[in-house]
Amino acid sequence: MNDDFVFVDELVPGIRWDAKYATWNNFTGKPVDGYLANRIVGTRALCAGLQRAQEHAASLGFGLLLWDGYRPQRASDCFLRWSERPEDGRTKLQHYPNIDRSEMFERGYVAVRSSHSRGSTVDLTLYHLATGELARMGGDHDLMDPISQHGAGGITPTETRNRQYLRFIMEDSGFDRYDDEWWHYTLKDEPFPDTYFNFPVTTTANNLAA
Repeated sequence: MNDDFVFVDELVPGIRWDAKYATWNNFTGKPVDGYLANRIVGTRALCAGLQRAQEHAASLGFGLLLWDGYRPQRASDCFLRWSERPEDGRTKLQHYPNIDRSEMFERGYVAVRSSHSRGSTVDLTLYHLATGELARMGGDHDLMDPISQHGAGGITPTETRNRQYLRFIMEDSGFDRYDDEWWHYTLKDEPFPDTYFNFPVTTTANNLAA
């Protein structure tokens, strides 16, 4: 792996993760190209920002759970191929109930070149430190719908407040939000703003190469 990239959990001890695209529980319905291990990778700068965010979250009674970090370009290529295939309905109700899969790119829910591939973007949520339960956010990861936007109506006051907590934590820790996805944040001072990497996420750092 490029020396600037690390496994996030090794630099941010105690952080939780569930790398959705390494599992069958994502909008494609199977593990995605480039995700060979259920680990979250990111730049060292990203980890420093997440360390700040984790400390801030803990002061409010929350922990951080990561769903995605660095994303190989080959994964975005996989998403594009998937979007062009006939609808099978397997993941539509959970992830894109009100649009066709072919609309994901034009509506901005999925990108041909994602900020994730630059290594300093994360998808994440909060959990309650006292119970370990995920905070209610009014929609899960990769729900491609207006209800996922910051400030969306149609969710409960508790869900609205939890989204605001996450936004406050992340923006105060040096991240910019993505308006259409409450879970998506990019480090303001990312070290590779113009580089889209393509090395796979594997089980060991020695097997990752930029």
